[in-house]
Amino acid sequence: MEFSDVEPDDSCTCGGCTDRRRARSHAVRSPRHRPLRARQAAVLLAAVGGVLGGSAASLAAAAPRTDSSPLIPDSPQGEVAGPYGEDARARTSIAAQPATTRAEILRRAQVWVDRKVPYSMAAYWSDGYRQDCSGFVSMAWGLGSSQTTWTLPDFADRITKDELQPGDALIYNNPKDPEGGSHTVLFGGWVDAARTRYTALEQTRPGTTKRSTPYAYWSNASGYLPYRYKGLSQPMPAPDDPDAFPGADKFGPGKVNAYVTRLGRMLVERGGGRFYHEGPSPDWGEADRKATEAFQLAQGWRGAEADGYPGKDTWDYLVHHRGKDIPPATAPAPAPGTPKPPPPAQAPAFPGADRFGPGRVNDDVLLLGRQLVAKGFGAAYREGPSRDWGEADRLNVAAFQRAQGWSGAEADGYPGPHTWRLLFS
Repeated sequence: MEFSDVEPDDSCTCGGCTDRRRARSHAVRSPRHRPLRARQAAVLLAAVGGVLGGSAASLAAAAPRTDSSPLIPDSPQGEVAGPYGEDARARTSIAAQPATTRAEILRRAQVWVDRKVPYSMAAYWSDGYRQDCSGFVSMAWGLGSSQTTWTLPDFADRITKDELQPGDALIYNNPKDPEGGSHTVLFGGWVDAARTRYTALEQTRPGTTKRSTPYAYWSNASGYLPYRYKGLSQPMPAPDDPDAFPGADKFGPGKVNAYVTRLGRMLVERGGGRFYHEGPSPDWGEADRKATEAFQLAQGWRGAEADGYPGKDTWDYLVHHRGKDIPPATAPAPAPGTPKPPPPAQAPAFPGADRFGPGRVNDDVLLLGRQLVAKGFGAAYREGPSRDWGEADRLNVAAFQRAQGWSGAEADGYPGPHTWRLLFS
């Protein structure tokens, strides 16, 4: 069977032809992909419906898109547009990019995360950027226009996984579905030392989110490529001595930078791991303050010298591995005459984050499920735990994590070493 598409003469001035020419002039087509025209798609759908003995409408209704899991990002994107959607077709070349910093990229992205900006491929947020995945990265990078996943690489350089740093982006382009099948996220830092999970800041339904994500993404992982914005600059020249104290202004509420990550890692090496739920990150948090305070107290410092914010001495002690480590947490002494409790059962070693998640089938998933039930967090199970990882496992783990007071990426439903240790304690 063969189909052809007959274009009306360009001189025709009827309303239908005028609307058709306008729609054609605004269509976004990747050079790698040329989608079916509307008339071709309609004819093809009708023909197939006739062959199968059903209507085109029944065929369309037979396969609705209902998958809202993170495995398939529901994040179609609009075309290149200027602020608030103004026409950007005249911009045929890539202008020189204004300088920005990693901290500023993450600060702008966090604004959308905090406000949970609703996802839309047609609407524009109050800052002028389109509310889809590529508009979000365009906003964070400060491009001045809303790009697409196909044009964002024009503003960036390809890098490797090992070179990824907070503020870089991971971009996936699907030539079979450029608008609906492509996606991009901002890289917010590694979650684990093995670099199997990272913090992703992304615009997807229902709104902007920040969560722990398997590298490179939930689906099509091999297709995601890391990029670094060309307009990136350092807020100040890097010190000649890489171990030099970067300054007190790098630490505290709202600070997001690589120095915060390095501080956290040094504190973990000195016994401060119990303060972090899933590992240090570029975002300063209460875990960083408590771990810093514990290290300062371990040195015998008091008052302003143990306020939880690193100064030159704290940084020097950590960098050069001087002073005393953070002591382990101690339980209060039992009252006189209290019988000695039995020794706690030895918790099984954490088997690794790669043992859990969609498609995983193993005994560790079953062990996790049984322990969740034993702890009273099995409400999502309908038939009981099994060796097959499912959404019920994720929901129950998330419930347990929230019960610890965690939120956001710390309560994503996927067990890390700290979740595992608490669950089996």
